[in-house]
Amino acid sequence: MDPGLVEPLAPRLAALLRRAVLDHATSEPRRSFPARLHVGTPGGRQRVLALDADETDHALRTDVVAAMLAGASVGGAGEPVVWLTRPGELDLQDVDAQWLAAALAACREAGRPLTLVIVNRHGWRDPRSGTARHWKRLRRR
Repeated sequence: MDPGLVEPLAPRLAALLRRAVLDHATSEPRRSFPARLHVGTPGGRQRVLALDADETDHALRTDVVAAMLAGASVGGAGEPVVWLTRPGELDLQDVDAQWLAAALAACREAGRPLTLVIVNRHGWRDPRSGTARHWKRLRRR
């Protein structure tokens, strides 16, 4: 199994993940909101899907991730990033595990590496490795 993100992160990837947190913190004012799946480049081109509370099966989630990855354009900047924005703490939740399994399956089928993190207003966490970053007051640089 892919171990996920491990320290030290490449500076470009660390900056992209920080940007995903910053964009989420500044664009989502509500305390309660639906989880969203993002594929692409944080701060750049990305595809976003609001996730319903409806149950979807693993095969459908895998097809959704595969389609989003196929349409993701990163302009020679490497592989697209997959991130899930949701309310709450960054501890592993069912929705995280479901979409992680789907993303892993889609990336294996496509022969692509997977960078996936869970994002809230204060940080990000890789559900596979536990690697995380947190900020008390995140500001634009």
